[in-house]
Amino acid sequence: MNQSEDFGKILKLWPNLVDHYIALLCRVMSVSKSDYYDWHKRPANVISLETLKLYHLVRQLFKQSRGSLGNRAMVKKLRKEGYQVGRYLVRKIMHRLRLKATQRRAYKVTTQRKHSDAVADNLLNMNFNPVSANQVWAGDVTYLKTNEGWMYLAVVMDLYSRRIVGLHIDKRMTTDLISKALIKA
Repeated sequence: MNQSEDFGKILKLWPNLVDHYIALLCRVMSVSKSDYYDWHKRPANVISLETLKLYHLVRQLFKQSRGSLGNRAMVKKLRKEGYQVGRYLVRKIMHRLRLKATQRRAYKVTTQRKHSDAVADNLLNMNFNPVSANQVWAGDVTYLKTNEGWMYLAVVMDLYSRRIVGLHIDKRMTTDLISKALIKA
């Protein structure tokens, strides 16, 4: 006796078993039974090979653009590939594939250097392993996006112990930010 015959016998003994499991699954998935049966009666949606290739290409182009292609730009790319598509078809495809374009933020220039100023000499000369503590310090400034907006963090590190000896955070990147980090060190 195979599994399908066993299942048939079980259904004859307990005809409500399938209904019980469907009701349980619908409850777990937060779907009404009527919606399930409506979906079950609907004919399957057959997708042609050409449409499948188009879906694959749309997803590929979207990934290559790092998520920045909207439907208008996608139409242009698809037309270059030889597809005759309109904007609304592409919009519908992108919606079905759950592809939503996001614009990358422009690079924010944080350093405004006067080219007339002299450049300091390289006193460290790539020697990042000093022989004692507090002999050589290194510093850096970075910016962080917070709920309050952009914040700038200045850090001073002792290169011997590799520990942070001073830091300061501020809403503006000024010489005061670096000075306060050095004072705290």
